Amino acid sequence: MGFFLIIVIGVVGFIVQNRLQSVFSKYSKVLAPNGMTGREAAEKMLRDYGIRDVKVVSTPGKLTDHYNPVNKTLNLSSSVYNSNSVAALAVAAHECGHAVQHAEGYAPLQMRSALVPVVQFSSTWAQVVLVVGILLVNTFPALFWIGIAMFAMVVLFSLITLPVEYNASNRALAWLERSNSLTSTQVDQAQITLKWAARTYLVSALSALATLIYYLGFARDND
Repeated sequence: MGFFLIIVIGVVGFIVQNRLQSVFSKYSKVLAPNGMTGREAAEKMLRDYGIRDVKVVSTPGKLTDHYNPVNKTLNLSSSVYNSNSVAALAVAAHECGHAVQHAEGYAPLQMRSALVPVVQFSSTWAQVVLVVGILLVNTFPALFWIGIAMFAMVVLFSLITLPVEYNASNRALAWLERSNSLTSTQVDQAQITLKWAARTYLVSALSALATLIYYLGFARDND
């Protein structure tokens, strides 16, 4: 059952990712009324929130946009940084939403940041420990449970990421409307873009949870 669930979620994830690419491409062709680029929108939103210590920079790739709380940089992909489309402003404002969360001490973001070192270690070694644990399940069953505990930290990180992402999108949409950066129709288009982006995180969390359930089932069957 757990393995079947993993396959189903994987298919759903593929569909969601393709839908996001399609929506982003569609609204990348709809231009913002004031000609503001993603970089300019990000800088304006930061100023509006009184945030002066975050630098907006360009980063390679497509949809590689992210906020780095360690060095306080807002990293926008080239398709967002230089574009004056609805999709670009939506993504830029969303990443600014993370910067605002950081500045305001948003609790879920703080929890996620605190888990980063643990998750980096767990995500690197959990699969190794689990594989070795499967091989030694009859002689050293505790090792497999250690692997499960490590993977559970990855699952927890994915679940905490959900409110962080949805909250950043809500902040972005509120600012886009309040600042008149987009028309009301375009705000709706930005909402569609961010909704599909958020669904990729939801699918990722469900996939991790389904995998954990599969491992737990395997451990139970081999007790």
